[in-house]
Amino acid sequence: MLGLLINEMEQKEVEYLLKRELEELLMDLEDHRIDQKVKRSMRERYQLLFQLFRRVASEKECLKYMPKRSEHQ
Repeated sequence: MLGLLINEMEQKEVEYLLKRELEELLMDLEDHRIDQKVKRSMRERYQLLFQLFRRVASEKECLKYMPKRSEHQ
């Protein structure tokens, strides 16, 4: 386990960057032109980024980006 000591401004910046990346992934996952194999990798990346996001964001913010369950999970 690793620890990270950051100030409030840095925490907000990490939160902002993660939100933008999560939003980008959500938008791309809706794109029907993207192959399913690629989307699988994108969902795995989303899960990882969401886990990081949970560590820096409020519960209210996390609910907005909560991964949806699909029939494949």
